[in-house]
Amino acid sequence: MTTTAPSPATPATPTAAAPGPSLADTAPTVLSLIAGYVGHRTVAIGLRAGLLGRLAEHPGATADELAGALDLDPFYVSVWCRAAVGAGILDRAGTGFRLAPHMATLLLDSTSPAYVGGVFGVLEAHEVFGRFEQAFASGERMWWEDTSPAWIAAVSGTGTPFYTRLVPGGLERVPGLAEALAAGCRVVDTACGAGAGLVRLATTYPRCAVVGVDGDRHSLDLARARVDDAGLGGRVELVHSALEDMALETPARVVVNNISMHECRDIDRVAENVQAALEPGGWFVISDFPFPDTDEGLRTVPGRIMSGIQFFEAQIDDQLLPRAAYDELLTRHGFTDLGSVQLTPMHALTYGRRP
Repeated sequence: MTTTAPSPATPATPTAAAPGPSLADTAPTVLSLIAGYVGHRTVAIGLRAGLLGRLAEHPGATADELAGALDLDPFYVSVWCRAAVGAGILDRAGTGFRLAPHMATLLLDSTSPAYVGGVFGVLEAHEVFGRFEQAFASGERMWWEDTSPAWIAAVSGTGTPFYTRLVPGGLERVPGLAEALAAGCRVVDTACGAGAGLVRLATTYPRCAVVGVDGDRHSLDLARARVDDAGLGGRVELVHSALEDMALETPARVVVNNISMHECRDIDRVAENVQAALEPGGWFVISDFPFPDTDEGLRTVPGRIMSGIQFFEAQIDDQLLPRAAYDELLTRHGFTDLGSVQLTPMHALTYGRRP
């Protein structure tokens, strides 16, 4: 029997690797980051100097007219105007300038659910990138009482549109909740901050008793002044307590947490305290940033902005969470009837009920 030796395997022909992006293809990615920084600083200067507000009231004003009205240098104002046109913030109007469409709403109208003007000041605050870089080697942490009053005010401003979207529109998308709020019940706003949500809850739902809980005394002082100025002192109770230590004597029908649940030092303990604070069948509504859980999500515009917020969050020893993390949290603690609502690319609700 003759055996034929097997032929040696034919070497596979190497497959040519697909060419990667060229330097010319990649450079715009880096240049766009520089352009974005220029645009951010241009907007922030325009807000602080009153240029954007002045143009909202006097569209068509020239650089010289803006300078005269605001006691600024005319040449510097002309430089700012040109940069604002380049950033898409201003349009030319003859020899003058006007705000581009919707910029007044986006940058100046703090009552609008679309308002983002406050974010510019927050991201320029020392507490975000400045202190982070100073503590890069030590990793030193801080807490809210270590921040400046200006920071507290800035954060309150950026949190206001989240409350605007949450109350009443977001809450009305939670099955059965709108009816309970309209009929009147006890509502607790955990991590209530400077009180913007307390006033909105109390005025939107006049039959409800509202309780604000926060661990920062300065924020509660601001909240008390805001509530009293709104004439709501008799209907809004304030409690100074960290959420990990929260123990309320009277059960609530609704507990909300707006853009603060990710900051809890012991999120499971907070969930336990919330459940204990709710009456049977009561709702827990978490309103928060839905942090991307993929690299593709991180590279979107919302993902990039939220990544910037993370620089501050790291300094108080936490990070934003993917929305699904709240499903897992509520499930772990026995909440039922779970659901979620995406309000914007940077704002989502997760909710459940105490059995």
